[in-house]
Amino acid sequence: MMMVIPVLLTAGCASVEQRSGAAEETARRFLQAAAGGDGQAACDALAPETERQIDAPCARTIVDEALTAPSDQADSQVYGQRALVRFTGDTVFLAVFPDGWRVVAAGCVPRGERPYDCAVQGG
Repeated sequence: MMMVIPVLLTAGCASVEQRSGAAEETARRFLQAAAGGDGQAACDALAPETERQIDAPCARTIVDEALTAPSDQADSQVYGQRALVRFTGDTVFLAVFPDGWRVVAAGCVPRGERPYDCAVQGG
C-alpha cells in the first residue's frame, strides 16, 4: 500500500508538467505568430472573449500591437484552468478551453502591487 502513494504523486506531477508545457507552447506559438506577422495564426490562439475585444480585423490589429517574439527561457505556472507564462519582457495569461489552452491576455508587464498592464486582453 505504501508503494501506491509515490506512484500517484509522480503521476500527478507529470500531469502538471504536461499542462504547463502545453500552456507554454501555446503562448510561444502565439507570440511567434504575432511578432512574425502571421496575424491569423495569432488570432486563432486567442480565447473567444479576447478576440472579441480586438478591433476587426483581428489578424491585422494583433500584428499592429508589435508584440515581441518569445525569449528562449520561460517560466510557466498552471493554476487549475488558468496559466501564466513569463518570457523575458512579456507575460502571457491563458485559460483552458475544450480544444486546449487559449491566450486571454498578452503583452503584459507587471506593475508592482497593481494588476498587470496588458496590450491584448479580454473583457
